[in-house]
Amino acid sequence: MQQLQAPRGLSLEEKRTKLLEIFHESKDFYQLKELEKLGPKLKGIVSQTVKEVLQSLVDDGLVQGDKIGASNFFWSFPSQRGTIVQNRLDNVKETRTSHDAQLAELKTAIGHERALRPLSDSRAAALEQLTSMKKQLAVLQEEIDAYGACDPVKVEEKRRAVTLAHEAAVRWTDNYSILLSHFTRQTGMDAQDIRRYLEIGDEYEDIF
Repeated sequence: MQQLQAPRGLSLEEKRTKLLEIFHESKDFYQLKELEKLGPKLKGIVSQTVKEVLQSLVDDGLVQGDKIGASNFFWSFPSQRGTIVQNRLDNVKETRTSHDAQLAELKTAIGHERALRPLSDSRAAALEQLTSMKKQLAVLQEEIDAYGACDPVKVEEKRRAVTLAHEAAVRWTDNYSILLSHFTRQTGMDAQDIRRYLEIGDEYEDIF
């Protein structure tokens, strides 16, 4: 026995279309509460979603709304959709006309610059040399990248890092020596005993 499938719910776009049909078929004005009753009854739109669908239509200019007295009324006529589409089409045409004009100006400017810089033999040679030099530069850059760690800039960065690390180590060993000397004078303890207590091995040596 074939199992019956539950009916599919309406998509948002389907709800928008069906709600618009209520306005266009009746050519009447409605309040939200009226649409929440008519939506399920006439078009199968769940009542709880009518408000959201209506607001999306208002935001897109497909439905008009206004407050009359203490109540909000909504309406939409078939001609509104056509007007909105036509307005959008007109805007697109205006934008294209503007872009075409800008393109024409650019072509004119390019033609003017070319006229000022005729492609003489010397200019052609200079452009050819420039292209060749760019290629050589790209090859040299590839070689530098291939050397990687041998890059002079990277070598200098590492040398500087080693220098800073050495300077920091010297400061720490100096501080350690000063504190060790001071502590042995103050307590009379042997320096070796203090080192063993601090777990400092015999391999430790000052850095100069």
